[in-house]
Amino acid sequence: MNDFFESESDGLTQAVSVSELNHQLKAVVEGTFPMMWVAGEVTDVAKPRSGHIYFTLKDDDSQIRAVMWRNVASQLRFDLENGQSILCYGGLEVYTVRGTYQIVVRKARPQGIGALQLAFEKLKKRLNAEGLFAAERKRPLPRHPRRVGLITSPSGAAVHDFLVAADDRMIGAEIFVIPAQVQGSGAAETIVRGLRAAAMVRPKLDVVIVARGGGSLEDLWCFNEEPVVRAIAECPVPTVSAVGHEVDVTLADLAADVRALTPTDAATKVFSDRTAIAQRVVDLSRRLERAIRYEVERRQFALESLANHPAMTKPMEIVHLRSRLLDELDQRAKGAIDRRLQQSKSNVSELAATLSALSPLSTLARGYSVTSDLNGRGISNAAELRVGQRIRTRLADGAVVSTVDEIETD
Repeated sequence: MNDFFESESDGLTQAVSVSELNHQLKAVVEGTFPMMWVAGEVTDVAKPRSGHIYFTLKDDDSQIRAVMWRNVASQLRFDLENGQSILCYGGLEVYTVRGTYQIVVRKARPQGIGALQLAFEKLKKRLNAEGLFAAERKRPLPRHPRRVGLITSPSGAAVHDFLVAADDRMIGAEIFVIPAQVQGSGAAETIVRGLRAAAMVRPKLDVVIVARGGGSLEDLWCFNEEPVVRAIAECPVPTVSAVGHEVDVTLADLAADVRALTPTDAATKVFSDRTAIAQRVVDLSRRLERAIRYEVERRQFALESLANHPAMTKPMEIVHLRSRLLDELDQRAKGAIDRRLQQSKSNVSELAATLSALSPLSTLARGYSVTSDLNGRGISNAAELRVGQRIRTRLADGAVVSTVDEIETD
């Protein structure tokens, strides 16, 4: 027992501090590994205002942090983006403050598109060919939704950001939080179930929002999986995708009816500004009041004009006036009729005198006669007659029917 305490005491006198241990590791690592080329896929790129670039270099099984200082980053001939596959030349460095190690990149060359980015582009091209991202499929959001479904993690920052922004804008709306896993294995299945559940809510929802905060391509990958994209495109309710930040574009964003940059932005797109709505209500109320006042005044003026009309103030005067006018018209009509009758009589007398002057009866009265056959055809030439023919002779006071016994010609 005493030997044990003595040996333990000797070990304690030889203990090193954490800083000393990290510095020893720094010396061993940096002295053991020379400068080398490392191939991997870029993710988690961060570009602060300092000009340095921080990112993660990974493959299918492992990853390592990397840093590119400003003097190297400023000479980079391509934009370092998530999903790129690159070759990095540099050396290992131990960050003693945190006890972590990283590659300090001195050179970098693009190698191609990473596996995830390649899968993303391939699926995007195929779904786009099917028309899932077509603009004509996009549905407009209702102006004033009353029932809104939010599919996200109940414990994430997205639900908090959305509810805070919505509370400042919405008026009398209900928000249904539908839990879903938004990252990692199995997340796609929970999002699809959430969309199906949202479609079955009764009374029907007005809008469905799929939301989460930003992240790397790997973190957001569940929103690029085909079942999720198809479930969003087939959702019977207008959809909003609020996944990631402005630089993160997922296939869910392309399939949704509306894309929001963040959950907060989704709230501003779904709910109209409460202040603006209230002001519009006030403006409409004032316009309605002015319109009603104008209509009342117009009708009151019309009523006063009608009340002052002679038909209302002196109704019998109008009756008498109309009676007098009727009598005058009657006298004028009678005078016109008499004048027209006298004119007609005079015209008849003139026509009768003319007819009498032209009538053959006047000639007959002077001793002449008119001969015709029994059919009434006039005979003016003796050659037209034959012996034995019966003829009719018209006299001034009658007619004689006779038979031709002899014909004499000049």
